[in-house]
Amino acid sequence: MKAPVEEAQRKLGEYMREHGLKHTRQRDQILEGFFSAGGHVSIDDLLGQVQERMPGVGYATVYRTMKLFAEAGVAHERHFKDGQTRYEPVIDDEHHDHLICTVCGTIFEFEDPVIEQRQADIALAHGLRVEHHRHEIYGVCSAPESCAHRAARGR
Repeated sequence: MKAPVEEAQRKLGEYMREHGLKHTRQRDQILEGFFSAGGHVSIDDLLGQVQERMPGVGYATVYRTMKLFAEAGVAHERHFKDGQTRYEPVIDDEHHDHLICTVCGTIFEFEDPVIEQRQADIALAHGLRVEHHRHEIYGVCSAPESCAHRAARGR
């Protein structure tokens, strides 16, 4: 199996050829920065990372490129309750859910086969064929004093 970034490059290249889009160094740098960020990255965070290597890249370029990545199926666009759009890489056959701290904004990923099976059973009982789902649980980190401290520092 190919590494996630190689699979993303292949999928993106195919999408761009089908839609008559050009391959650019900026898109390459944004893709590299996106995958090295590790997931749940905002446009602002990614912009800072990309500008370290290509200072001329602007916000609009990163924004449009991340929209392209989502359309091409290499990024998931996530909208958590804080109102900021974040992106995470699409990795084939990989699924996880999210726990989100409402104080500091930390996002924890988790997988639980019992929850997944129960959701599938409930859907089946209602005659629903699940195509996809999103499970988000909001709460406060287990150490509220350190959580508030992280929030004050900007995470």
